[in-house]
Amino acid sequence: MPEGDTVWQAARRLHDALAGKVLTLSDFRVPKYATVDLTGRAVLDTVSRGKHLLTRFEGGLTLHSHLRMEGAWKVYGAGERWRGGPAHQIRVVLGTADRTAVGYRLQVLELLRTAEEGRAVAHLGPDLLGPDWDPELALAHVLADPGRPLGEALLDQRNLAGIGNVYKSELCFLLGVTPWLPVGALPADRAAKLPVLAKRLLEANRDRAVRRTTGLPGQNLFVYGRAPRPCLRCGTSVRVADQGDRSRERPTYWCPACQSGPAPAPDVPRGRRTSHGR
Repeated sequence: MPEGDTVWQAARRLHDALAGKVLTLSDFRVPKYATVDLTGRAVLDTVSRGKHLLTRFEGGLTLHSHLRMEGAWKVYGAGERWRGGPAHQIRVVLGTADRTAVGYRLQVLELLRTAEEGRAVAHLGPDLLGPDWDPELALAHVLADPGRPLGEALLDQRNLAGIGNVYKSELCFLLGVTPWLPVGALPADRAAKLPVLAKRLLEANRDRAVRRTTGLPGQNLFVYGRAPRPCLRCGTSVRVADQGDRSRERPTYWCPACQSGPAPAPDVPRGRRTSHGR
């Protein structure tokens, strides 16, 4: 699933392409909205809210979309060939005189009244890249369930909005704890750093084409996707295991030397691991 910085970039692309212009093309390719036609309406703006996208139109309408794992918004110039996937994967097309935005594989797509946007996003915690960011509230949400593994708490968008699987692994590495550490066991000094560090990571990458967390030449990420290569700090082999319940497990990376706390046993097959103290 895309991280908050990726969704922020998608919102900016859509905003730059459509905002302030009148739609000359409106094509919804989902049964629920097959008869909807927004042609003639001006696009007001597109904003991100965590991992959600909100495109607003005159007349008090908002198109809410979510990329989930495979979704994408692509923007094309007049006459440019669409290259985001086969036609049957297109869910919506919004076009102006000079730009066309095409939504591919969007599993969440709903048209609602702008005044009712809260139905789609009110459940989210403070947005790391949004105007509602509140580090104290975000940390309070994360720490509210002391027994919950830190990695799971970070992915819960109700706590703070914008962290995905990449930042979960990288943030835990930078804090020096495993993603399986119960949040109640997170040392106070590291807990205080968590919201500041999380925001710094996303803000640093929202304008980058390639995500970087290390500051090291030629090395973009500390642990994510690096198993079983050596840790960039200590040389120990980076490890990977699934984290989450059976329905939403995510590959999670960590360094067993640099990060303290519980971790899955090395001899248990992936997907059936249990935690134990280190």
